[in-house]
Amino acid sequence: MDTHTSESRWSVAAPPEKIAFLAASTDTAQQEKTRLSHRYGACELDEAEVIVCLGGDGFMLETLRQVMERNVPVYGMNCGSVGFLMNPLDEDGLLERLAATQTAELYPLHMRATCADGSVHEAYALNDVFLFRETRQAAKIRIEVDGRERMPELICDGVLVSTPAGSTAYNLSAHGPIVPLSGNLLPLTPISAFRPRRWRGALLPSTAVVTFSILETEKRPVAAVADFTEVRDVVSVKVWENRERSVTLLFDPGQSLSERIILEQFSA
Repeated sequence: MDTHTSESRWSVAAPPEKIAFLAASTDTAQQEKTRLSHRYGACELDEAEVIVCLGGDGFMLETLRQVMERNVPVYGMNCGSVGFLMNPLDEDGLLERLAATQTAELYPLHMRATCADGSVHEAYALNDVFLFRETRQAAKIRIEVDGRERMPELICDGVLVSTPAGSTAYNLSAHGPIVPLSGNLLPLTPISAFRPRRWRGALLPSTAVVTFSILETEKRPVAAVADFTEVRDVVSVKVWENRERSVTLLFDPGQSLSERIILEQFSA
């Protein structure tokens, strides 16, 4: 079956010998990087069989963007707050844990944003692409899916398209649905919709191409954001899943990303 992500055991003949450690700028992450590098040895990013990411979910997303074209798996250790994409921080038995991990392969969203000045900006997002009003005026947005108009005018603070992995992030805060990794679905979720007031969004197939057209652009300017990339004064934004790129995350046994998404749906 064609899926957004695949999860499996990371098959290696022996624990990895070449590990690159990347750390967030916090004192905790930097100290852990120093200790782990001394204990297990460290190599340059270009030589790594696996990357150990020390930080929180934000730094993990930065790391995944950095290695998206390197085809190197990333194992996160939580030195931040939430740590949804991370494993517990534990310095002992790292090599054995890496050899026993399960993988989750994620495909990013591709954003192509056209601005009022005619410039075109492209970016990738592993969590979500969202549009948001720039001023006190509500945004007015037309939504097309696969070239067919589905909503002529959404009056709102904004709207977002999420990956399954990102469905527990901003999408969930905006009251969007949590989507299993194997669901072949993209949540399309309004942010504080005013009209139509009761519209809660849609679940789209992973093959869908979503086009947002901004209405009354001068009066109601809108910005578009793909994870960390923000583009202001957009007039149209196209979003689709790009299956030509992917990243691989490593998780401890019993703590796969699919399991975490299921658990999130039963948390208080």
